[in-house]
Amino acid sequence: MAELHEESKKDRTGVELFAGAGGLAMAVHRAGFRPLLFNEFAKRACETLEANGAKRLPEGEKPTEAPEPGQKVPLVAGDVQDLEMGYLKGQVDVLAGGPPCQPFSLGGVAKGDEDKRNMFPQMFKAVRQMQPRAVICENVRGLLRPSFKDYFQYILRELELPFEERGEGVDWREHNDKLIERLAQEPDDLKLDDLKKRYKVVMTPVNAADYGVPQIRNRVIIVAFRRDLNVDIELFKELVKPTHSETALIRSMMDGGGYWQRHADVEPHVREWVKKRLPKVAPKDDGLLPWYTLRDAIKGIGDNKPLPEITDDMLDRTERYIKGFTEHIGWPGARIYDGHTPNELDRPAKTVKAGVHGVPGGESVMLTDELMPDGVTYKHRYMTVRETARVMTFPDTWELKGPRGEKMRQLGNAVPVVLGEVFAKAVAAVLDEAEERQK
Repeated sequence: MAELHEESKKDRTGVELFAGAGGLAMAVHRAGFRPLLFNEFAKRACETLEANGAKRLPEGEKPTEAPEPGQKVPLVAGDVQDLEMGYLKGQVDVLAGGPPCQPFSLGGVAKGDEDKRNMFPQMFKAVRQMQPRAVICENVRGLLRPSFKDYFQYILRELELPFEERGEGVDWREHNDKLIERLAQEPDDLKLDDLKKRYKVVMTPVNAADYGVPQIRNRVIIVAFRRDLNVDIELFKELVKPTHSETALIRSMMDGGGYWQRHADVEPHVREWVKKRLPKVAPKDDGLLPWYTLRDAIKGIGDNKPLPEITDDMLDRTERYIKGFTEHIGWPGARIYDGHTPNELDRPAKTVKAGVHGVPGGESVMLTDELMPDGVTYKHRYMTVRETARVMTFPDTWELKGPRGEKMRQLGNAVPVVLGEVFAKAVAAVLDEAEERQK
């Protein structure tokens, strides 16, 4: 695999912490940032990164210099708290990562700052050591819950002033008061070195479906720019506006729309079933592109070819390498019941979560186009790993390591590649614009 070590068109650079299966890392790389370092703790995720081109360093070995263009990306497998990144100071354009979301997730224990899995402090440590030009953080929408409001504002202030360290044993509320005071007393004549230690922060709540991802996935993306660069924040906001909508999908499914032209092979009874749930009158055109659906993902978006059909006789856990596709394996035992409803082909998929069997809500189950003997209800099955990877917009060439449950967990923890790419390209664009303006 060459995804992670081919030379970028521009020699901008990036570092990825909490790299997981590599979704955000791939997005940042596609946006023109040459990766200098990956760090990941989970064993199977490290195997995935290694399988796709990263070079795992021997246990205990720490990198001391940035790789040259064309060299493989060094992967440090282990606890980020043991990682020192000072050797990269001044060499990093963007630091990216999704700190573990369990402390803030609706599906987790929601302890927030009290949870030892909260890794935001490690992101701030990395900022202090490397002083990157920009930072991209992705996390769950749970950060916006009322119960986390004060702590989330504290996180944003820490990113604005990452060099104002929180002392050992100091309560976050006390540190927050100090940050508020410092921001209120900001002098007008900050020196260049001071500006390099301060950041402008932009927080954007997103639904991945609004950016061309065939999945309803509500997240928060936090982007910060070093103050000395004088980046055009309004330009950045313009570049990350949604491009797709449910309204446009509905219009494209109504009479004369393009959705069924793309899926001309769908049987009439399926179209009628979908049509019955559409509004009687077409909503006003919002000028955006239609949301992609699970059917779109399986048939293939962009250059992707259609995935082969999974029939009842294939629900046996057997790897067949159908038409060259890996991880497209039928799995038995799917169930639907109250509170565990399946994905529908003609909607974006539900949020992919970090689990497989037993995940509440039916996120890994889908309805098919095949009617049951009653002629009313449709058969259902588990989604394959490859179908789930497409919903996360990973390329078909991306290899996932571990048993099925581990692969699904990696995908559930990942950032959809297409979503990450929108924000990474916007970061690259405003950095370019700021540099041109300062010439």
